[in-house]
Amino acid sequence: MSYQVLARKWRPGTFREMVGQQHVLRALINALDHDRLHHAYLFTGTRGVGKTTVARILAKCLNCDAGVSSEPCGQCASCCEIAEGRSVDLLEVDAASRTKVEDTRELLENVQYAPTRSRFKIYLIDEVHMLSNHSFNALLKTLEEPPPHAKFLLATTDPQKLPATVLSRCLQFNLKNMVPEQIVEHLSHILERESFSFDEPALGLLARAASGSMRDALSLTDQAIAFGSGALREADVRDMLGTVDRGRILTLVAAIIEGDPGGVLEGVREIAQHAPDYAATLDDLIAVFHQMTVAQMVPGAADPTWPELQRITELAASCSLDDSQLWYQFAVNGRRDLAVSQDPRIGLEMTLLRMIAFRPASVVMPPGVSGPSVASGGSDSGKKPRPPVAPVAPTTPQGNKNASAARPSEGGSGVVDNGADDLPSTHSWPEYFERLGLVGITHNIALHCELVSVIGRRMCFTLDTKNATLYNSKQARALEAAFAQILDETVEVVIDVGDVGEGTPARRVQLLAQARQEEAERAIADDPVLAGVLSEFDGEIIEGSIRPLH
Repeated sequence: MSYQVLARKWRPGTFREMVGQQHVLRALINALDHDRLHHAYLFTGTRGVGKTTVARILAKCLNCDAGVSSEPCGQCASCCEIAEGRSVDLLEVDAASRTKVEDTRELLENVQYAPTRSRFKIYLIDEVHMLSNHSFNALLKTLEEPPPHAKFLLATTDPQKLPATVLSRCLQFNLKNMVPEQIVEHLSHILERESFSFDEPALGLLARAASGSMRDALSLTDQAIAFGSGALREADVRDMLGTVDRGRILTLVAAIIEGDPGGVLEGVREIAQHAPDYAATLDDLIAVFHQMTVAQMVPGAADPTWPELQRITELAASCSLDDSQLWYQFAVNGRRDLAVSQDPRIGLEMTLLRMIAFRPASVVMPPGVSGPSVASGGSDSGKKPRPPVAPVAPTTPQGNKNASAARPSEGGSGVVDNGADDLPSTHSWPEYFERLGLVGITHNIALHCELVSVIGRRMCFTLDTKNATLYNSKQARALEAAFAQILDETVEVVIDVGDVGEGTPARRVQLLAQARQEEAERAIADDPVLAGVLSEFDGEIIEGSIRPLH
């Protein structure tokens, strides 16, 4: 027996055998089981997602000798003829090759005649958007008032090209692209049944290369089987697809994090030796930066199917959220610009070097992520960032014992042994805070910090327990950098979590806002003109409606 390609051999014959598309199958199954049949169905979606397959299964359901149901028997003459493509009452038409109005009229001439042996005469028109306007006009009247024995099943990859008059006469079902997990699961099932050996990562590569198309995935699998002499191995599949070993991709990311342009160029040189698809290389970079961002913002939520997840998590912990977001955007833009680049390799190198050259000067860290608090940028973009600093262990919500002992029991001021007049005291810290020009999470953390002691160039703060959710050691390092910019010399900042008094910048902001509010209310109450208006019209001021101007 001659070899049959996987895409044909494993084409589903019933709705139960379909992978995905449950939103479409549910509607069709309910309609068939409850005898609520429409005369025209339109199936839309990209290539290889099952439009024609669903239409053929629906044709079986309609013409099965056992009766109309969502479970065709698959054994009767009608089911066998449809499966083998020889049913005289299922007219399959490729609209791309029959675009003329004469073709459409010829097709519809026999609509009024009853089917030869089946229950319905079914017209399956594939790529229906290719019909000409005159052909659509010829089809329109039949779609509007078809004979009871006629059913129309239309399929298209471009529904926007269909006239609204045709769309309004059809039930529309949009088939979605398959997610990689669905494709991997189905390929694994097929290969096990076909007795082919395979690596799980190899199936992941095929699933991503298929871009949501099950048919493309099966065709690529056929090619990979031939390429690997009957076995699917990750290295072979990568060579076949022209993709790069993800370990090399992660090496590039590590060089970017280190701010090492030489390492980046060396990594590209090694990749170039394997004749890669540079667009696919950037796609892999985009996927890695996406997983890094997920690991930074929602620890534990990264895709567990990635074999390199541990290393990706480590890379995510060694850079900032700002960095990974910016690099993702650079990679997306570089992927788009690759088509107009003089040489794809040049386009890739420039994209990667741009990630180093335009790294931001200051960063905002996500919860629980350690990494350099100040990244190199501008004229120092070639320098490596400061290595991560060991985190300062937060105290219990009851506060740091030493800090609590240093703070007087009342008044919210701490012990000061300040040998440097240029540093803030406990009393001046809330006003001094405004000079630092902090932004993002660091601003919010410092806003709720109380300065409890200054000893030499060492400043000890207590962070309000209620506002410590986003705190990590990077904020202490960022505060050190902000003080260093003002003082032109280094200082040490220590932040413990605990209870605070009245000495935080947040409390100062609150008190200033309260004073402005009281002043505004007093000005309203003392306004004689307003008092006269209220008296004459028996009015009153709505409580809570007074706001200060500044």
